[in-house]
Amino acid sequence: MIINTGMRTDIPAFYSQWFMNRIRAGFVLVRNPYRPDWITRYDLNPDVVDCLAFCTKNPEPMLKYLDELKAYHQYWFVTITPYDREIEPNVPPKEKVMQDFITLSEKLGENCVGWRYDPIFIDSTYTLERHLSDFEQMCRTLSGYTKVCVISFIDLYEKVKRNFPQARTVVQQERIIIGKTFAEIGNKYGIVIKACAEGTELAPYGVDCSGCMTQQTFETAVGSSLIIPKKKSQRAECACVLGTDIGTYDTCGHLCRYCYANYNHENVWRNMRLHNPDSPFLIGELQDGEVIHQAKQASWFDGQLTLL
Repeated sequence: MIINTGMRTDIPAFYSQWFMNRIRAGFVLVRNPYRPDWITRYDLNPDVVDCLAFCTKNPEPMLKYLDELKAYHQYWFVTITPYDREIEPNVPPKEKVMQDFITLSEKLGENCVGWRYDPIFIDSTYTLERHLSDFEQMCRTLSGYTKVCVISFIDLYEKVKRNFPQARTVVQQERIIIGKTFAEIGNKYGIVIKACAEGTELAPYGVDCSGCMTQQTFETAVGSSLIIPKKKSQRAECACVLGTDIGTYDTCGHLCRYCYANYNHENVWRNMRLHNPDSPFLIGELQDGEVIHQAKQASWFDGQLTLL
């Protein structure tokens, strides 16, 4: 199975000590975000965890633990955008994140590290022309350290509208220009451009629209074929193998204005104050009378090596 750490929060950036404590303890407890009284225990044994999947804007706090994680296969998505602190208040400068990305790639291999340039929005500062220019500069730096860059365009969820009211939809003509030009730039630097949950609109322009965290992504990272149980996706347009998320909403301290995982800043600060790195939960503790449900876990390896 795959343990996912990054759809709800950024564990490497803010909770690396907690995560390693859970690795050492061999298990983690997770509350269902839609039914908090339902608690699931996941074993973190490499015999059943085929891959640890990370999504982060700042991998640096986890770099010192990479040797300790050698027993696990890993796949990392690192988001690097051109946005400044007005948009991403607590994200390190992109130059620093790119250097940490390179360190990750050198440690794990380019098949285990992907770059996300998303979400893409356009305004008077981050114009279409600036995106094209900044993207090529970043491709130049990251060339040879990854084979994949995932893009998506901003989705105006209610949370996003509330926290980023100036945001507007990227119109079709802009999406096509970005997709086509990014694909051309990516080809120049040996980086395949993939679209995340954007349908097939950009496929005619050279963008891979098959998904970003797909079965092939993980098979390439772990070097083996996987027999993954069929499971309905959380989003109709998403073909990704999302795995099991051990994170918690309203806990990401980056406070990006476009974030869908934080309801508001007050909730984030309150939850971060409740964090105990020694707890089996990311936030809070087990309460008297609460029942823990053991997850059904099994390895998905089929024993066949892959040349992907």
